Amino acid sequence: MRKLTEDYDEESSSKQQSSSSSSGSEHVVGDMHNPETEGRVFVDSGIITQTKYDEPLLSEVEELLGTSPAPRSCTLVWRDLSVHIKLKDGKLKRLVNNVSGIAKPGTLVALMGPSGAGKTTLMSALAHRSSEETVVDGEIMMNGLPVGDFMHKESGYMHQDELFVENLTVIEHLTIMARLRMDRRTTALARKRRVNQLLRQLSLYGARHTRLGGLDGSKTLSGGERKRLAFATELLTDPGLLFCDEPTTGLDSSSAQKLISLLRASAIQGKTVICTIHQPSSELMALFDKLVLLAEGRVAFAGNASGALNFFESLGYHCPITYNPTDYFMKVLAMTPGSERASRHAIKSLCDRFAVSDAAKELDMEIQLEFHLMDNEDEESRKLKSSNFKSPHLHTKMIWLVYRYLLIILRDPKVQFVRILQKLAIALAAGVCFLGTARLTQSGIQDVQGALFIIIAENTFIPMYSVLHMFPEEFPMLHRELKAGLYSAPVYYLSRMLALLPGLVVEPTLFTLVVYWIAGLRGTLYAFGFTVFLSILVLNVAIACGSFFSCAFGSMPVAMAYLVPFDYSLMITSGLFIKLSTIPKYISWIKYLSWPMYSNEAMSILQWDGVQNITCAAENGSPCLSTGEEVLIEYDFHLSHFWDDVTALVVLYLSFHFLALVALKYRTRRK
Repeated sequence: MRKLTEDYDEESSSKQQSSSSSSGSEHVVGDMHNPETEGRVFVDSGIITQTKYDEPLLSEVEELLGTSPAPRSCTLVWRDLSVHIKLKDGKLKRLVNNVSGIAKPGTLVALMGPSGAGKTTLMSALAHRSSEETVVDGEIMMNGLPVGDFMHKESGYMHQDELFVENLTVIEHLTIMARLRMDRRTTALARKRRVNQLLRQLSLYGARHTRLGGLDGSKTLSGGERKRLAFATELLTDPGLLFCDEPTTGLDSSSAQKLISLLRASAIQGKTVICTIHQPSSELMALFDKLVLLAEGRVAFAGNASGALNFFESLGYHCPITYNPTDYFMKVLAMTPGSERASRHAIKSLCDRFAVSDAAKELDMEIQLEFHLMDNEDEESRKLKSSNFKSPHLHTKMIWLVYRYLLIILRDPKVQFVRILQKLAIALAAGVCFLGTARLTQSGIQDVQGALFIIIAENTFIPMYSVLHMFPEEFPMLHRELKAGLYSAPVYYLSRMLALLPGLVVEPTLFTLVVYWIAGLRGTLYAFGFTVFLSILVLNVAIACGSFFSCAFGSMPVAMAYLVPFDYSLMITSGLFIKLSTIPKYISWIKYLSWPMYSNEAMSILQWDGVQNITCAAENGSPCLSTGEEVLIEYDFHLSHFWDDVTALVVLYLSFHFLALVALKYRTRRK
């Protein structure tokens, strides 16, 4: 087998060498003397041939499965497209004004314009990824079909800023994304092959075990590597249509050149690539086939990239020899500070001149022809063009999301270890305070109730505040993945909670175990077991409540501002600080939301049910409580309420989670 691999590698190498020598357009853009790029050849297509990191049997796998199929051809055409955004006063503000265009397979299209010209707005509308506040008018067709939710499966969208789960490695990220993005009928071998293929093509294989980010001092990805990883993520499904929003932002000239070369290679392979870019160099601009210049939401030029300079010169805008043409275009189309009115007039005149130019008429004829072909296309042909993509099953998405969030937790063992140590230290300190106190005496009643309150309070207040930051921090990535159609808000929320569940069981169990036995509470297995169960339930209700406030208010400071008063009301109505029957009626309803009250009553019943021998040594005529039932009555607790309390805790647990999910869906829809 090893001999077969060596022979195949030699044959592949000889084919690559002969191909390289026969093609005059290829050139090396990587540093062959750099040890990090040793064994790699970067060609102008951006595809990398790499032999140093090849896995054993990779050649046999490639020979067995064959090369990747060509991407499905995608023709995107838009006509009379206008985009408005809803303002807070209900009015509409126009961002894109009556724009038409076409992008065909095998072309790399550049959308350019000054800041505020509407580039990203236009591309978001074309990709069917506009926000809820956006109103899109006009026609956008992809392969004869009006754009819709299928665009999430048919196209890739590379955002300007990369958002990753920082604790994952490169290969873990791509593996999880492959399970969330790729067709559920794809075999495990084919998924693994696709991931390894992209790692090699994008020069990420050597960094496959590198963390995407972190604060532990370990090596993380560079800016260029993060861009290429974002590109690889969108290429997992091999879409025929690819959108890239400012892909070169934050990159040096060499990294930008490599990334645009990769986009160019994708176009050569038959993809349709639309890319917003900000003032590229002349060398980068030469890689684009088509150029669309936007200004004030209108088209200032659309056509072959090489024809833009001639068009501007025909209008009297002569680019100096020393100027980069794209820089000159931006200078002409940008607003001049202090002369905004004159700038708007000049831009309007330029856009009007383009609208009646030969280039605009040629573009309009091309668009009309495409729509004519679509109108005359029969239903059978449209069905053949439509995708038969089958999304991964719901349980598959949940399993891999739970796996992702478990990795986040496990990759930070120091935090988990410190939290457990903190719990044990607090439990030990609290337990020692009650060590040696007499339980079945008048003073022992207060000691028992105090120990129970410590268990309840520790499992309520700190956990409730600990989750306030969780959802606001994840909202940007959540919003992006929801827009990409990877999963729904309920699937995300359930997966996030399931990943937390092991810790939500272990922590209260350890804390209650230490406090319970050191404080000398009732020594029956029944009382101890149910106390541990109730403490777990209390902590989970607290987490559910904190999640609701976190989702509802969207930021930790605001959520805390509302949670603190609610926190005090829970404490006051717990049954320890004030007799429940004396609470004024207009505020007594709060106790029905107080899980500390329900848990305090249930735990008290476990401690005092059946107790008949409390020592009575009252002084100064103080009332004497001689039985457990009298103790419960003193606190307005009732023996018959035990299972009612357990049920109430379960109902509150489910209710807070339901409210959190509703708030999450509302907040993600608003965004």
